[in-house]
Amino acid sequence: MNETRVNTITAASPGGAPRILVVEDESALSLLLAYNLEAEGYVVERVERGDEAELRLEEAAPDLVILDWMLPGVSGLEICRRLRAREATRTLPVIMLTARGEEGERVRGLSVGADDYVVKPFSVPELMARVRALLRRARPERVATKLAAGDIELDRETRRVRRSGRDIHLGPTEFRLLEYLMEKPGRVFARSQLLDSVWGFSAEIDERTVDVHVGRLRKALAQGGEDDPIRTVRGAGYAFDETFGRG
Repeated sequence: MNETRVNTITAASPGGAPRILVVEDESALSLLLAYNLEAEGYVVERVERGDEAELRLEEAAPDLVILDWMLPGVSGLEICRRLRAREATRTLPVIMLTARGEEGERVRGLSVGADDYVVKPFSVPELMARVRALLRRARPERVATKLAAGDIELDRETRRVRRSGRDIHLGPTEFRLLEYLMEKPGRVFARSQLLDSVWGFSAEIDERTVDVHVGRLRKALAQGGEDDPIRTVRGAGYAFDETFGRG
């Protein structure tokens, strides 16, 4: 049985990039997938045991899971079944990897809720194409090149933010923070969630650091005296105001 290994992306990674959890107990294949996914711009985490994957999924759901059928601890099939039974992960995109190519096994994998099914050995470029297609369908806001709300426009490709036609100059962290909040207007994120998603799982930073960067972001966005699009929810966290720009 392979030793469990985890690889997480740190604060240097772009917080707004789609996050993919790779659950595969073959270390060489897991590394190959992570290398190619990172080259495509995704944030990748790897685990090699089913029970470890369940812990990670309970802590913070990614945007997509690549899940091996046969795993130590808990099988990929059972993990997929449990994901579909929980409200929070019912629509989480899952691509299942397996050495079982028979039609009956494909049907079984899809019947427990897998969105796609890839038989080993497979073409890595083909798998990357399937990842892109599934994310476009399931998480269009994570792959859109531009986000807009009211008079604020964020361009992921040029890393520029504009408000009412003027450039807003943000630091890398403030850009990632705004990007993450704009992806889910109205959703309240705790400081700990923002640390995980914007700074990275491995970041050892005090939660009050989030307050400092939110303050900087607010100052930059309101230099012209405009309304503040970021809402503070006392005792809970921060959200991008879903009503911003509607009035």
